[in-house]
Order: sequence, then structure tokens, then C-alpha cells
Amino acid sequence: MTAAAEIKDNAAPDLGDLPEWRLADLYDGMACPRLKADLDGAEKDAAAFETAHAGKLASLDGAALGRAVAEYERIDEVLSRAASYAQLVHAGDMGDAKIGRFYQSVVERVTDISTKLLFFTLELNRLDESQLADKLTAPELAKFSAWLRDLRVFRDHQLSDDLEKLLHEKEISGRSAWNRLFDETLTGLRFPFQGKELTVTGILEKMTSGKREERREAAKSLGATLRGEARLFSLVTNTLAKDKETEDRWRHYPSPVSARNRANQIEDEVVDALVNSVRDHYPRLSHRYYALKAKWFGIDKLDYWDRNAPLPDDADRLIRWEEAEDTVLTAYAGFDPRMAEIGGRFFREGWIDAPARPGKASGAFSHPTVPSAHPYILLNYQGRTRDVMTLAHELGHGVHQVLAAEQGHLQANTPLTLAETASVFGEMLTFQAMLKKETDPKRRKAMLAGKVEDMLNTVVRQVAFHFFEAKLHASRRQSELTPDEICDIWIETQIESLGPALRFDEDYRHFWAYIPHFIHSPFYVYAYAFGDCLVNSLYAVYREAEDGFADRYLEMLRAGGTLRHKQLLAPFGLDAADPAFWAKGLSMIAGMIDELEAME
Repeated sequence: MTAAAEIKDNAAPDLGDLPEWRLADLYDGMACPRLKADLDGAEKDAAAFETAHAGKLASLDGAALGRAVAEYERIDEVLSRAASYAQLVHAGDMGDAKIGRFYQSVVERVTDISTKLLFFTLELNRLDESQLADKLTAPELAKFSAWLRDLRVFRDHQLSDDLEKLLHEKEISGRSAWNRLFDETLTGLRFPFQGKELTVTGILEKMTSGKREERREAAKSLGATLRGEARLFSLVTNTLAKDKETEDRWRHYPSPVSARNRANQIEDEVVDALVNSVRDHYPRLSHRYYALKAKWFGIDKLDYWDRNAPLPDDADRLIRWEEAEDTVLTAYAGFDPRMAEIGGRFFREGWIDAPARPGKASGAFSHPTVPSAHPYILLNYQGRTRDVMTLAHELGHGVHQVLAAEQGHLQANTPLTLAETASVFGEMLTFQAMLKKETDPKRRKAMLAGKVEDMLNTVVRQVAFHFFEAKLHASRRQSELTPDEICDIWIETQIESLGPALRFDEDYRHFWAYIPHFIHSPFYVYAYAFGDCLVNSLYAVYREAEDGFADRYLEMLRAGGTLRHKQLLAPFGLDAADPAFWAKGLSMIAGMIDELEAME
């Protein structure tokens, strides 16, 4: 099948004019002279920076140290710009060998250059508290106080300079190489379906078809193809889990999730409260909803390929791109015109890549790149209601990233837990706007059910993923896991979370293999549940007192990584450390299920 034919099969021609991003805002192409000049300049500047400052930070006064941090930030932003460009080009076509070579060469060059800067953060962390406190009285350094605060979270887990350099340099031939192998393997797989060969994006889209036989065929194809690659995906998973265990042991992290919690600037007990609250609510949420959905389908149990099926009387029409754009921006404008104005730039200025293409990365993301540029959004738009929600989700990330950019390169990035807040809030705004416009009772029921399913996928399913990871990493610390053992852990956590109304088979046992978060970002997944429950609580505050809420919300986004969750949520009267906070967020989902039950 030609590439053009595959695109036609995976994206209906009536989806409208799907945009492709314009990466020239970063660089004009892989051979762009400015890219080479930036890397050459950064290499020279990094060497000069190391010569000027290595071993001397303790002797600098606060003003001089502040100027050194500013120079470090400038050089690192140049490197991040180059790396972002290479990552985006590669995400656009992972099947092109020349692009793969370009991506790898840029990553290797950036790694080599950044090795010369590595001493800086290590040496900063060796300053004792009284030394640093004295230097922070200088305004030149005080402006970076949040970055220094977050940096020192890792102080007790820091290794010697030589070991840190070794780990840094080996990243490209170690963890990053395994990540690339996973990505390119998954992107290159083709899944048989009705005489065609679909990409992973295409086969996943077929699993939400309104035709049960199509859903079944797609699910069986996905599972069978993944089962055929089980040895490779198991090797990748085992290797990366062992790599993580080794590094965690050397850094003295108490548990596999601890490093992620430190990076998220969140306490272990807060994460435990979240995931355990969600697990305790499985019966009230997913178990109850899927039993209700089985009843709608007139059966006792749902096969797993029916879990995300549209309702029997729901004709989920195709939504053209222009309508999706209008729907999301109108919803954003209804909350605050400033959000819609920022969001509109993504559409007007070529910051979105929407079509599903062979070789393109599956899923969706919003990449912040660097503050001196702007974010880029990748989608695989198929014209379904869920795709509109994905657009709203990623645009929420994008708006957040634009607002936070004013904090500068070192302090713009937000912990994953808070990053997911803006995206899920964007989804909620869009859903509520669409629901308000819908007058047909059957469509309203379908929309409400769809939203419940999205929230279950965001909260229950992601927490089940968290427990899958926790059990997998704990087991890997004893010995390498066979493919069957990984499948056993997967199916155990899936049955527990989805409940007795779901029926599984041998093919479903291998569905863990296509989920990239397990490979790229261990223990990322609970951030989705954190963001969803947080947004539910935030939205309740918004409905109760709209006056001034938008200003406080945008200020929260504008803060980027400068404030932690307690400070950010205080203006809304919320505290994530309180177990009742999570119960409140989960009760909103339960309330929607109550409403659906009342429609019977």
C-alpha cells in the first residue's frame, strides 16, 4: 500500500484542511546553517564557562553567581532549542532513516556539549545552606531562587562528579537508545485490518468504531501483533527497569517512584493518598460504570474491545477540523478571552501538526521547546469527539507553556502533576460548552457517557498503570521478567481496576507493550489522575464563585515552576495533602455516573 493510500484509509478526506506545523521558527531545516552555528557557539561558550567557573562557585558573591546562572541558562536554552527541533522533526517521521540519523547526531552533540556544563549544578548543590542563603540576598541570584530550591531536592541523591558525567554521557547509548528502539519499532509496526495494513494510530482509532466487528478485529489485530513482538518489548522493558533500579540504588532512592516524586516536587505521602483513594473508589467508579454500559448493550459482560465503544444509539459523526478549532476556542473564550487569544495563535501561526501519517509518532503532545520560541502541538486527528477533547487537552498545555515562558528557561517548566492541570481544565471547559449546546437527550446522554469514560481513562486507568509499574519494578528487582510474567501483572491490575463487567482474552494480555509512558517516563502516569482530580476540585470552585477565578487561574499558569502545589492551590482554598481533597475530585465522576443511572 502506498503512503498516500494509507493516509486516506486512516484520515477521512472530509476532515478539512488539517494543518502541519512550521518548524522554521526554530530552524529552516536539518541542514540549516544557523543550527550548526548555534551548536558550534554553544560548544565554545560551554568550554569557556567551565574554565571560568569550575571549582570556584563557593568564592563568588551573590551577584557574580547570579550572572553565572544567567549565562548557564542562556547556553542551556541554545542546546534545548536544537534538541527540541531534532525531537520534533523525528516525531514527524520516525520511519525515515535520514531523519533518525539527524536526530541521533543532534542528541549526541548536545550531550557532549552539556557535559561541560554538568559541573555547575553539581557544585551548586555542594554549597551549604548558610553559604547559599547569604548569596541569595543578591537580586541577581534571588531571581533564580525557585530553580535553586528545586535543584537542591536532588542534593542527597547526587553522585560524584565523575559518576555523574559518566551517566550523562552514557545516556545516549543507554536509556535513550532503548527509548528510540521502542519508538521506531512501534511506529514501524503494521496491523492487519480488513485487508489493509494500519499504523498503531490507525488501529487504535478503529477500536472506537461504531461497528462491533470492526472493534473486535482491531483489538485482536493489535493484541496479536504486539504478542508477536513480545520478546523485544519485554527486553526493552526489563532492561530499562534494571537500569532504573541500578541508578536508584546508587542514588539511595527509597522506592522506584521516589525519583519521579522528587522531579514532580511532590511528597511521597501525597502520591500515596492519591493512588490509594482512586483504588478505593474503583467499585463506585469504573466497576459501576462498565456494569451500566454492559446493560446498555444488553449483555452481562463487555468484551474489552467494547470498553470505549460509542453507545448503541450514538451516531458519533465526523467533526471537521474547522469545527473542532471553533469549538475549542469558543469554549476557551467563554472562560476568558485571553486564553482564546493565546490558543488562536497555535492555529494561525503554524504551531500544530494534525494529520495522521505513516511514520509519525502516535498519540499527542505539546512540546514547550524554549521560551525564546513557542510550543508545538502534535496530534493524530481522526475527526471524532475524543479527538476534539485531545485538541482541547493539548491546547491547554500549550496555553500554559506560553504563559509560563515569561519565567525564563530554567523556571518555566512545570512539574508533571501541575502541567496536567491546565490540559485537563481545557478539556473540561470544552466538554461543558459542548454539553450546554446539545439539546437532544440521546446525544446529551452519549456526551455525558463519553466524558465519564474519558475521566475513567484519565483517573482509574492511569492509576492502574501506576500499580502495574509499581509491581513490575518491584518484581524486576528480584529477577528478569518473562513476557508471560509481565502479562500476568498487566492483567491482574486491569481486572482489579476495570471490574467484573469486563471480559479479557489472551490478546489483551499484551496491551501493555504499546504504552510509551512506561518506557519514556517511568511513573509519569499518576500525574494524569492528579490533574483530573485537581481540575474537578478547581472546576467546583469556579462554578461556586466565578468572580476573579480566571485571573487567579491564569496567574497560577503564569507561575510556571516557581511555585509548588501548596502555594499554587492556596488562593483557591484547596490542599492536595488532604485526603478529602481527592475524595472531592472523585465524587464529581461518581456524580456523573449517578446522573447516567437516573436516565435509565
